[in-house]
Amino acid sequence: MTQALINPALMSWSRQRAGVSAAELAHSITVKEDKVLAWEAGEAKPTFRQAQQWAERLHVPFGFLFLKEPPREMLPLPDLRTLGSVAPQAPSLDLLDTVRDVLRKQEWYQDYLSEQERQPLPFVGRFSLDVPVVQVVADIRAVLGVGEAQQGEDYLRTLVTAADAAGVLVMRSGVVGSNTHRKLDVGEFRGFAISDPYAPVVFINIADAPAARLFTLLHELAHIWIGSSGISSVAPSSHRREEVYCNAIAGEFLVPEVRFKALWREADDWLAQLPGLAGVFHVSRLVVARRACDLGFISRDAYSAFYVAELNLHRAQKSSGGSFYRTAESKNSKRFSRAVLSEALSGRLLLREAGKLLGVQPAKVRTYAEKIDE
Repeated sequence: MTQALINPALMSWSRQRAGVSAAELAHSITVKEDKVLAWEAGEAKPTFRQAQQWAERLHVPFGFLFLKEPPREMLPLPDLRTLGSVAPQAPSLDLLDTVRDVLRKQEWYQDYLSEQERQPLPFVGRFSLDVPVVQVVADIRAVLGVGEAQQGEDYLRTLVTAADAAGVLVMRSGVVGSNTHRKLDVGEFRGFAISDPYAPVVFINIADAPAARLFTLLHELAHIWIGSSGISSVAPSSHRREEVYCNAIAGEFLVPEVRFKALWREADDWLAQLPGLAGVFHVSRLVVARRACDLGFISRDAYSAFYVAELNLHRAQKSSGGSFYRTAESKNSKRFSRAVLSEALSGRLLLREAGKLLGVQPAKVRTYAEKIDE
């Protein structure tokens, strides 16, 4: 068989980049671990078929394996995850692929809008960091058409629907594309925003606790309102001015500061206060704890411990999986899905291309179109 004259150094780089051990990789491409190590050491060469399997398993373009040195991969969006003076770790392959996938969808949607003669969305970049937080919150409420009394268990869905109606593509997923084996790490990022006057996008990592997703959604919407794109950790320990500002907007939107301060009791056990305050503001205990942390009533360590406990509780619960089409709608946003489906059903877009954009099989595109408005 013909050997692939690939660069051994690129084989090692691609495996480490994907976070896969030599033993795991050997098992997945049905060779012995010794052979994988021999290829990486340059002591042997794989066949073209084996090299293609290697590239496919590690999610790396086949041509990369022939380069002289590893390419420098950069996030295509600003990285806002810096905590104080500590720079974030290099982005994982999962994060890179997720951002690239969302940008690919946004690019298609921008082209689609250009043919519709749409107008720019007036709220994108409407405010600067010098505007009082309450003013931004009031404007977001006005644009979304929601009030303080509308909160509850379905509030996240309500806000997503309202943002979609306003023109924001809200995409939510806990995996890379449709690959359930590539789970997103909430410790790496919780969401990101792409500010664009015509096609703004918000992505929410749903590997996070459900209550935390609500805060992340509002944090990322705040980024759209100030015209700022970037990857966010949404951490209370962030010192970046725009991250602190967006955290404040999310907090004020969910739990107004004046009312919260009037109800908080300094001398009481803070954990014991959470249920009552959650009922007053119609939010989760986690959101109340986050607000207490941001306002300095509890320490970051105390909040972090509570957050981790809530996240672990969520992870321990068994998921029902949900409807395939409902999941597809969540990943792609209803607005984007409708645009792609309308183009496909009109014949202006091949079903194969529509399937690639939506992450569904071409044969399921028509059924998806029937299910989306149920």
